[in-house]
Amino acid sequence: MTTEPAFTPPPNARAYALHTSRGAFAVVDSPVGPGVEPRGVALLLPGFTGSKEDFTLMHEPLAARGYRTVAVDGRGQHESDGPEDDESAYTQGELARDVLAQAAALGTLDTPLHLFGHSLGGQIARAAVLLDHSPFRSLTLMASGPAQISDSQQQRVKLLRDALAVMTMAETWEAIRAMGPPEEVGGPARGIGGQELLRRRWLGTKPAQLLATGRQLCTEPDRVDELAAVPLPFHVLSGASDDTWPVPILDDMAARLNAHRTIIPGAEHSPNADQPLRTAQAVADFWDTLDGDRPRPAEA
Repeated sequence: MTTEPAFTPPPNARAYALHTSRGAFAVVDSPVGPGVEPRGVALLLPGFTGSKEDFTLMHEPLAARGYRTVAVDGRGQHESDGPEDDESAYTQGELARDVLAQAAALGTLDTPLHLFGHSLGGQIARAAVLLDHSPFRSLTLMASGPAQISDSQQQRVKLLRDALAVMTMAETWEAIRAMGPPEEVGGPARGIGGQELLRRRWLGTKPAQLLATGRQLCTEPDRVDELAAVPLPFHVLSGASDDTWPVPILDDMAARLNAHRTIIPGAEHSPNADQPLRTAQAVADFWDTLDGDRPRPAEA
């Protein structure tokens, strides 16, 4: 892990290494706002080529609603360490166990802990809940679908994986930038922060992490029925348009989960960046509907 964060944390937030039974993970931890009654804690998982900084604009509005938010870099992602070349460290099961270790390290036994995953982070969150739902009060899947990503996005992931097979991370970054303006190219070149900060994030991410998780996105099976059997409240949130998992697919997933459903106007695949205030409000509204009781145990 780096000793200093590449991005400046939002006001009152603290960037540090969260030490767990499975190693240290870089987090941005934003406390509840001054004078606000605490209502819970949220563990925020970023998507493919993303990082904890993707949630920067959501911390303050959620703090004002009484929620401490802890955004994390997953293993091998940005400022969290991991193997350069060993893809076995980044299987979905390993990443899911990391999430459970992060939840345990937060020490929120007496406080509701809400799990929130964006895109790839949503599928990792789902895998964690399927291993052990007991640490969590709810699961929110943001722009994260039931199975593999769309054909067009699979082609983009394949291009990236092919590039990483023959180029360094730095060379791949330059190739991505040469494809066009960030707002058109998207992916790692588009996000919160300037291009130099995004470049630092890209160079900090391990190639094996991108290769392994990219393969997962292209091969993920439908596990919605399995998830529906878990005794947790679910929230499916997305932008009004999404080319990674089309909105009708997310609508259907929400119905199968009997989940609360939110569509954010003016947002695409990253509502947290496109419409952070509306997204934070929708998430806090959902969490507010849940009491502080721990989830009931699964039936034998």
